[in-house]
Amino acid sequence: MANPVPERWVPERILRGHLAGAGVAAELARCGDGVVLTGPESGGGPLVCRLDRQGPCGTLLDEPLAQAACGLMAVHGWGRGRRAARLGVDYVTTAAGVTLAQGVLAGLLARLRGCPARGITVSMAATALLAVSPYLAAGTADEPDVPSAQLRSGHPPPFRSADGVAFELETFYAEPWRTLWTSLGVSDTVAGRAWRPFLQRYVTAVAPLPAALHTATESRPFAELTCAAAAAGVAVQRLRKHAERRDELASSKPFAPPWTLEPHPWHEPHPPHEANHPRHGVMSGSRGSCLPCHGSMPGSERAKDGPLAGIVVVEAGRRVQAPLAAHLLGQLGAEVIRIEPTGGDPLRATPPMAGRCSAQFLALNRGKRVVEADLWSPAGRRRIVDEAAHADVFLHNWVPGKAAQLGLDHDHLAAVNPRLVCAHASGWGDARGPHPLPGSDFMVQAYTGLPDHLTPGSEAPAGSLMPLLDVLGGLIAASGVLAGLLSRERDGRGRQVRSSLLSAATLLQAQLGGCRGPNGRPEFGALGVPLAASNGHLVISRTAPVSAVTAALGLHDPTEVPAEIAAHPVDRSLALLTTAGIGAVRACHHPAELVRDLWAAKLLDHHGCAFVRPPWTFAA
Repeated sequence: MANPVPERWVPERILRGHLAGAGVAAELARCGDGVVLTGPESGGGPLVCRLDRQGPCGTLLDEPLAQAACGLMAVHGWGRGRRAARLGVDYVTTAAGVTLAQGVLAGLLARLRGCPARGITVSMAATALLAVSPYLAAGTADEPDVPSAQLRSGHPPPFRSADGVAFELETFYAEPWRTLWTSLGVSDTVAGRAWRPFLQRYVTAVAPLPAALHTATESRPFAELTCAAAAAGVAVQRLRKHAERRDELASSKPFAPPWTLEPHPWHEPHPPHEANHPRHGVMSGSRGSCLPCHGSMPGSERAKDGPLAGIVVVEAGRRVQAPLAAHLLGQLGAEVIRIEPTGGDPLRATPPMAGRCSAQFLALNRGKRVVEADLWSPAGRRRIVDEAAHADVFLHNWVPGKAAQLGLDHDHLAAVNPRLVCAHASGWGDARGPHPLPGSDFMVQAYTGLPDHLTPGSEAPAGSLMPLLDVLGGLIAASGVLAGLLSRERDGRGRQVRSSLLSAATLLQAQLGGCRGPNGRPEFGALGVPLAASNGHLVISRTAPVSAVTAALGLHDPTEVPAEIAAHPVDRSLALLTTAGIGAVRACHHPAELVRDLWAAKLLDHHGCAFVRPPWTFAA
């Protein structure tokens, strides 16, 4: 594995990789916390790109400070029964690199479309807030979510076998779940009680499962558990180790774009009213019955004059990955048409509610126009083809093979609209064959060895119950679409864009910042974790010398620092450290707290619940 890249250079390295993948050969020069893009490929004149690291009370954010101040440590900690827990990877820094690349790609696209852009500023804090935006919305809804403290009882995954193998399980249906556990001797009542918290761990970031489930797995060898799961129809993924993942990372190109672009073969499109759908007969030519977004509301932050103004995106997505990607494109000015099943997406009814719609659902889907269509009926498929025929982008995160089965894959849609950018945001890409395990966030975390990289050596490896890869996967899917649109603007040909949760993990693990042991586990040190105070937690910048922290608190022995902080309120220690020029912040214990902080409130809108504003600012 390559030597770690200094944290402040990571966003620039990610930007360089994205530009290379999009075929942009402009020159980049460092300028403080940003870069200047010059040369003929810059589209006319220098393009200044800046990463804004502003945090609370003027503090400049680094990775641990951003995690703490923006609520990532809180959400990550809930599943382990803690009020704050540090992620052992540079998650916010990596995400900020992707949003910086998105801003630059959007700015270059705007220039090619005749809309000048001279400067782009990306907020590191707003980028971090995107990762917790569903929890922020839920915590500020009309009927807020249940406080996380009431959900911490129980025993979350991963599971462990009698021979010491740690593993994750995945199924989206109750019947296989209950079949597995009853075959292992767990009562049907207990298995049924465990189903809902298991299914909802994606939206709650907690999984309070009964101890009986762990007792059942810990009494059987892994081979027996694997057979039982296969018989029940439940997927199993062993938690791989750092050493297994290390060789894969060594063979990959660090900071390479986490998506691929492939131009469509050139051919003339059929007019929509004449086109013969490859499988389902003649299209109607109707635009379909477009319903107003069930979650639309006044005050949406859609930037109708943004760099993607006039671009139409058709999104057929579930959960987080594709909906977040389309949401980001909408924040850049695109019109987003969301395809939902007849009657609407059932996730709209997931409490807590903001008005008549789920707050968490609105966090990723507000402002989109909705078309309801039955994918399994010829009329429904024709409606989607018709929408794609008039669009610039078709984006989905269906399981592998589903798009081709429906006649809605890039080959079929490109025959109708050769300028269409077709984007598939998958779980595994093509890395695990045509019939892979479910490519869910937690399964990909386990396969890529992230549990080793997230947790220090003093703890048992465990993935995060916060959907880290779904969010990062949504970010990179959006950047891949922008690269496809930019490439199309040059030659008029549509593109096929492929990204995955696996490629998101690879980008995240391209450099494992901070101190690490030989087994890849992070070594935070005594002052590198959230430090308990009398009324909260304090987090100190990882660049702060221990000796300087000790002196600022009036101590002589560094080992006394945790006890000194624990004896006083957070504000007292924070004031002493700030006076000494040491970066530190109070750890947010729930993203909903941020609406009361002036520094964060300017990054939020509130319409029934709190939403995160776009992370980019464009200067003409």
